[in-house]
Amino acid sequence: MTVMNMIQALNSAHRVMMDHDPATVVLGEDVGYFGGVFRVTEGLQKQFGKSRAFDAPISENGIMAVAIGMAAYGLKPIAEIQFADYIYPGFDQIVSEAARMRYRSAGGWGLSMVIRSPYGGGIFGGQTHSQSPEALFAHVAGLKTVIPSNPYDAKGLLIAAIEDPDPVVFFEPKRIYNGPFDGFYERPVTPWAKHPAAEVPDGHYTVPLGKAAVAREGNEVTILAYGTMVHVAIATAEAQGIDAEVIDLRTIVPVDIDTIEESVKKTGRCVIVHEATRTSGFGAELSALVQERCFYHLEAPVARVTGYDTPYPHSMEWAYFPGPVRLGLALKKTLED
Repeated sequence: MTVMNMIQALNSAHRVMMDHDPATVVLGEDVGYFGGVFRVTEGLQKQFGKSRAFDAPISENGIMAVAIGMAAYGLKPIAEIQFADYIYPGFDQIVSEAARMRYRSAGGWGLSMVIRSPYGGGIFGGQTHSQSPEALFAHVAGLKTVIPSNPYDAKGLLIAAIEDPDPVVFFEPKRIYNGPFDGFYERPVTPWAKHPAAEVPDGHYTVPLGKAAVAREGNEVTILAYGTMVHVAIATAEAQGIDAEVIDLRTIVPVDIDTIEESVKKTGRCVIVHEATRTSGFGAELSALVQERCFYHLEAPVARVTGYDTPYPHSMEWAYFPGPVRLGLALKKTLED
């Protein structure tokens, strides 16, 4: 076991899989010589060579097309989109080609590929470096969508994603690359070194896709979260003295509905939190699932705490960010209903 931040854990996952399988390759803007803008691929080109860790032009649709072609020929590409905000030029390739290959071949073959991308706010990146587009990919049949919340899960989930026979979109909350963030932005930064989930095995292991984790046990209300919001949810519950159960979804597609259902039936209340815009965000799907499966156990309406239906505002970062104040108010109202 080694204490790692999320960047190091993801880098370790790359190394483990590239060492294990010569078909595993990495491509993207600045991922080779420079090691990635966030250093997730640092040292891979030096260790594995330019044919297995290489830079791509600033062309997201080109990166996706090349990765799909590689996967079709039996390679296992890990394609990095430098920021999730720039994934849209490659969206058609992902949706129309990668996601549908198994279906269009009548189950004959799929595309084993991973699309990695830093996402989310909390770093004053403004409208073009803070977006959370996960719901767009959750809507597409044929894709898995993964969002880790800590170093241990990040490595295990990435290895599981690389080993998966079908395409996986892997979003990395950049606000927690170097340490957990609880939403109390005025407090000093806490490094991962002080968090138990920073202890990461050096070798191969997996965290199964489609299996949520109970990040905090409780009996009064269930909070459904993923990525950075897991830490915000835990910190808010503790600050408010609320006996909340926090479910870290880890994977939003496939979603672990059994764990969600078990928790909500126990607590009778549910609050959903995510950074993405409210309308048609993944929280809407979660709310529908809870309503359909837990209706007779609910003692209050399902609540959502989300970003607003606007571009991410640079000058009003913490008003937009679903932090402890807004989440705390939603929890109190849910418990009072």
